[in-house]
Amino acid sequence: MTSSTTDRTGEAPKPTGPLSKIDYSEKIPNNVDLAGDRRLQRALEGWQPKFLDWWRNLGPAIPTKDVYLRTAVAVGRDGWAHFDHVPMEEYRWGIFLAEADPDKKINFGKHKGEPVWNEVPGEYRADLMRLIVVQGDTEPASVEQQRVLGRTAPSIYDMRNLFQVNVEEGRHLWAMVYLLQAYFGREGREEAEKLLQRNSGDFDNPRILGAFNEETTDWLQFFMFTYFTDRDGKYQLGTLKESAFDPLARTCEFMLKEEAHHMFVGTTGVQRTVEKTAQKMKELGTDDEKSLFEAGVIPLSIIQKYLNFQFSVSMDLFGSEQSTNAGNYYSEGLKGRWQETRRKDDHTLLDDERTMAYVDGGEIREKTVPALGSLNLDLRNEYVADCANGVARWNQELEDAELEQRLTLPHEGFHRKVGVYADVHVSPDGDVLDAAAWEAHKDGWLPSDADRQAVAALMVPEYEYGEFASWIAPPKTGINSQPVEFDYVHLAEEGLA
Repeated sequence: MTSSTTDRTGEAPKPTGPLSKIDYSEKIPNNVDLAGDRRLQRALEGWQPKFLDWWRNLGPAIPTKDVYLRTAVAVGRDGWAHFDHVPMEEYRWGIFLAEADPDKKINFGKHKGEPVWNEVPGEYRADLMRLIVVQGDTEPASVEQQRVLGRTAPSIYDMRNLFQVNVEEGRHLWAMVYLLQAYFGREGREEAEKLLQRNSGDFDNPRILGAFNEETTDWLQFFMFTYFTDRDGKYQLGTLKESAFDPLARTCEFMLKEEAHHMFVGTTGVQRTVEKTAQKMKELGTDDEKSLFEAGVIPLSIIQKYLNFQFSVSMDLFGSEQSTNAGNYYSEGLKGRWQETRRKDDHTLLDDERTMAYVDGGEIREKTVPALGSLNLDLRNEYVADCANGVARWNQELEDAELEQRLTLPHEGFHRKVGVYADVHVSPDGDVLDAAAWEAHKDGWLPSDADRQAVAALMVPEYEYGEFASWIAPPKTGINSQPVEFDYVHLAEEGLA
């Protein structure tokens, strides 16, 4: 959050609670006493082989012997993960919830002050299940989108980070499937099956949200995805962490621990790409696309186009600026705001208002709207402020190289398909355009097929430990205090490792 929001939020609460160990002697590792519910255990053990089939068919495509992976071993403040070389097909996906607080109360909505729920209220059953299904559907989708990237990894270090993201997205799928099967009966079991039947980009049975049906064409897009789209995941999980349905809140609280690494991969991946480009721009004294591609780096103008694309499709994930459903979820206690307990208001919003941009007569104007119906906008604005922090970090690489060029976030209305900007064209600078002007300029703002092909031509795999492809700089440090040249991945194909 930016400094402008600190006046309405308090200090972050100190983490509390014991360290809950995870039982790895079980077929499905968990800290929810799965053995105490034989019916649920059998249902999840019946779903497990289907998940493993999905992983084999749609998980990482490049064969490996083992990967240096982080595995959760406890739930608590510190020391919660263990690192070791693990065959990916033997990764112990499991079900982990943050510790329960027996005195926890609902912090917002019409049930504010009441004890949190440990069962699903009948009147909110459909809404809760929908929220869980949509969140669950995003997790396997990103694995499917990224499955072939290992074949063009710019380093063994980066390949390891890709696989860490993949296995944790798989575990996040398990987290949502547990909730569906544990609390929603036959309907929940049916929805759990559908989470493996939908596939990213499938014409007949696509994933629910549009951004998760886009093709991940190369590693630059992967880094942009993990920066922008996984950051959307952070904010969605942050609102569900506030839920009055405590099993969902506790599940999302722990998922946020793992999500942080995904965004680290995106932040540092783009930063290292910009660093290498900046070095070459300074060396050559030019930002010419052709010259930089020939020099083996990605031109800054192309990086900007990728940024524009991934930011805009991620903005659509927040939904329409005004949403009756979002207001209802809040009033019902199902989904709060980002950092709800730190907000300095009455946490019901019944009489609150805010301003919202809209397009009228070819101009962007503002109007006052009820705050309760504009919670998607509230969350999106928190997200945008967070995104700006990463762009500033990337621009520091350009400043350090004594270059004048800078990357920027496009206007909130740019390239939008959801909400008040869905039916208009807006430039990255915020100008409303007619269709002809948009068509004339869009290839200068969004990656064209030719741009993606040129980037793809640089995606030559580098499988030597400690070596990196021409277009990306090495990281400053390795994973878990290991050196950058550590053997993070042992590939299965002879001659590759």
